[in-house]
Amino acid sequence: MISAPPAPTGPSPWVIQRWTRASIAFASATALLLAVLCLGPLWLQAGTVDRLTTLFIYVILAVMWNALAGYAGLVSIGHQAFFGLGAYAMVRLADAGLGPYPALLVGAVLVALVAVPLAAFMLRLQGGEFAIGMWVVAALAHLCVNLDSLVQGETGTSMIALQQYAADDRRAYTYWAALAAMAGLCWVVFLLLRSKVGTAAQAIRDNETAAISLGVRVVAIKRLVFVLSAFGCALAGGLWLATSISFQPKTYFSVQWTAYMIFMVLVGGIGTMEGPILGALLFFAVETLWGGKGVLYLIGLGAIAMLFALFLPKGIWGAVQQRWDVHLLSAGYRVRAHKPRNPEGEGNLL
Repeated sequence: MISAPPAPTGPSPWVIQRWTRASIAFASATALLLAVLCLGPLWLQAGTVDRLTTLFIYVILAVMWNALAGYAGLVSIGHQAFFGLGAYAMVRLADAGLGPYPALLVGAVLVALVAVPLAAFMLRLQGGEFAIGMWVVAALAHLCVNLDSLVQGETGTSMIALQQYAADDRRAYTYWAALAAMAGLCWVVFLLLRSKVGTAAQAIRDNETAAISLGVRVVAIKRLVFVLSAFGCALAGGLWLATSISFQPKTYFSVQWTAYMIFMVLVGGIGTMEGPILGALLFFAVETLWGGKGVLYLIGLGAIAMLFALFLPKGIWGAVQQRWDVHLLSAGYRVRAHKPRNPEGEGNLL
């Protein structure tokens, strides 16, 4: 008769961590920065407030696209559909008498509701089929919006309801709305990725067949991330409309928006929380410095994205994590070995 080996006794040689000293310091600094940014319209110049609003919108777009592609493995090249529909819904709701800023939020919720049945069809597609399918959805949404007499085809219309506010007040309200949306959506994505849903989404991304065999509800997880991504992009579209006032379908349904999302995520680091934020900051800096160069600017963006895809496929933050194992907003767990106690009994972790 073979007896079972004795169970290990004493403290485990391993410890599981979620927060590190670096991540706690980064989260504290981020909270302090957000508190300072809340006061931005009170002491910043008007041009700076406008540029920061643009940056907040870029961060939202990058984080939303990364949640879908980087964690759920659904690469979309038609996410401008939700961006444009969010702005269009805001125009329609404001025309119906709803205030412009409530219309911004309600419009994004309506787009998210539209994304629920849309997911039933789109999530049947895989890989390249899903990417092309989303592009077709964006083209169809563009054509349907053009048929609305209020929009007047490609001529477009204006958010007259925003004219009820003084220019400085409208700038401040839009800034605060963009800041709140950015902070709220980043926090929701962060919490989602640290939950069982995030773990399941990453399992689906890595190997969908294996995830199914482990009992992961693949369709439900994908639908949740898809709808969240649609809501965030629709909110970004409404915020962009609040900054520019005018709505032209060809501008809001342009594929350039998805190209911007892909650029920010690829350069910053796909599949990380920090990467899209870093990519949005870099894209914002490049646009500020060279955005007036016209076609050369767009060619430069394409060339940079191609170089990153070829030589740094994990992006800047992905390379940093691989080289130095730095996690400022870690969505997973870290297993560390206990450090042997020194003679004085100080320190027990590596």
